[in-house]
Amino acid sequence: MAWLFLAIGIVFEVLGTVMMKFADGFTKLWPSVFVFLFYGLSLVSLVFVLKKLEVSIAYAIWASCGTALIAVIGILWFKEPVSVIKIISIALIIVGIIGLEMFD
Repeated sequence: MAWLFLAIGIVFEVLGTVMMKFADGFTKLWPSVFVFLFYGLSLVSLVFVLKKLEVSIAYAIWASCGTALIAVIGILWFKEPVSVIKIISIALIIVGIIGLEMFD
């Protein structure tokens, strides 16, 4: 169940970050409201995760998965520039997540 809550928390964190882009410096009401809602739900999920998983593992996975997903969303959805270095860096984040889980 902890892994499900971790996945849910990651999704909410990513949604909150996407809403930041749409909030345009908190000048747009509903995207701004969703920033706080999604980040709040993400942190609540993380609190439940920490009842079962070690903080060092749970937080590292939460933060790094969110970072990798946002980088991919930035490239695909927001048409941010992509480079070989960016792709390799995203891959290294994913390898780091796998390493944390496999060698715990």
